[in-house]
Amino acid sequence: MSALQFDLPDSRVLDLFAGSGALGLEALSRGAAHVTFVERGKPALDALRANIAALGADADTEIVRKDALDFIRDLGAGEYDFALADPPYGQGTAALLAESFARTPFASWLWVEHGASEKMPALPGLRTRRYGDTALTSVPAPE
Repeated sequence: MSALQFDLPDSRVLDLFAGSGALGLEALSRGAAHVTFVERGKPALDALRANIAALGADADTEIVRKDALDFIRDLGAGEYDFALADPPYGQGTAALLAESFARTPFASWLWVEHGASEKMPALPGLRTRRYGDTALTSVPAPE
């Protein structure tokens, strides 16, 4: 979040594979105007709803119960300012997400956390930073 903190105020954020909502809730705490959380697992959804309620963030959030890759197929270009994602590691999902983003850039930036050993596609502007066994890849929308 520190890399995004100055761009987050008043932004529209998409949190894919939201889990407990940590990424999107952190974006809200740094000034994002609205976060859409996409998650399909019931235990994660229960935790997400509880976290949103505990923070009193209902008015600034939307929860969509759907597979994240299915959800983004229906998006048009530029619907969000930032898309954040923490897909399951080791399943190739991070690469699929980046490839989908390259076809339809539904945000200005895509930030994906994934396993450091996972191969990401060669996309213009893609940058990966490794932190031990974890990597964080950022991809700008094509111009």
